[in-house]
Amino acid sequence: PEKCTGLIGSHLDVVPANPENWKRDPFALSFEDGDKLYGRGTTDCLGHVGMITLLFKALAERKPALKRSVIGLFIAGEEGGENGVGIDMVVKHGEIDELKNGTSFWIDSADSQPCTGTAGTMQWHLKATGRLFHSGLPHRGINSIELASEALGIIQRRFYEDFPPHPSEALYGFATPSTMKPTQVECAKGGLNQICPWTTMSGDIRLTPFYDPAVVMETVNGYIKELNETLDVPTRGPCSKFTLEGDDVDVKRGTLEMTWTADVDAVRQLEGIACDLNSAGLKAISDSTQEVKGECNPYAITGSLPLVRQMQDSGFDIQITGYGLSKTYHADNEYALLSDMVDAFQILLRIISISDDV
Repeated sequence: PEKCTGLIGSHLDVVPANPENWKRDPFALSFEDGDKLYGRGTTDCLGHVGMITLLFKALAERKPALKRSVIGLFIAGEEGGENGVGIDMVVKHGEIDELKNGTSFWIDSADSQPCTGTAGTMQWHLKATGRLFHSGLPHRGINSIELASEALGIIQRRFYEDFPPHPSEALYGFATPSTMKPTQVECAKGGLNQICPWTTMSGDIRLTPFYDPAVVMETVNGYIKELNETLDVPTRGPCSKFTLEGDDVDVKRGTLEMTWTADVDAVRQLEGIACDLNSAGLKAISDSTQEVKGECNPYAITGSLPLVRQMQDSGFDIQITGYGLSKTYHADNEYALLSDMVDAFQILLRIISISDDV
């Protein structure tokens, strides 16, 4: 058949698991409490791999006369970002171009409901450099911790002014708008009686799909350039300084440096997606979910999925769903519910049937 339905996105690799933190062997599947499938990857994403494999086995055994081809594609490496083995290579070489003649269902989210949107992610590192000095003479040092903290406050405020909540976020039901926040702090090691000479604050930006990550990175870099030129950064207390004078002063001015973990091309691989709300595929998955689960509650999150936006931009209709549990994603003692996977099997069968009638 010329038209296709794709079941893609489920991956064969898993995140690491420390057996010492588990109550059971993380690499052996165990069935407990009448419904829980324990093991690393049951939710993300080997439970999906197993369920989809059984679905194709059933189709092969029963041989229904389908009007559309049903194509499955598992990803060899998703968690670690392995080069040359992901779905990006398959798309690059045109190996699944036939999936542009239908909807591709990316099965790697959670909670058994359609996911209509995700966010992009950009990781950043803000380094403030000051001057080491004895804390009893704070007016002769440049406190990098204070400089980093105050500068980051300015950067965050400007970010939220330039990239405020977007009107389309409400339409998709995003739980949060775009955000920029620190998640880790590192500074020079020394005594508690020393003014710290350098501090690095690191974090991420979660960007809803209605903003361009390249523009955001350029804009934030502009903030840093302006701050370095003016050092118009509030100090703390009567002795805090970010500029110093004197012939015997080796560091006369604090500085700021922003670096990004990945370049723009790599960031685009994790760019957020706003799925087509008018897609026949979204209607099919919504109707199927309603029929099997008794309710359908599409949602959007500022979590990230790789490559989905690039595929959409290349002409694929991408719709997202998943049947593990978000509360156990990457967690110790990860589990999925067998009943959810049974329902998922039925939902995907109904999607195939509905799509076949379109």
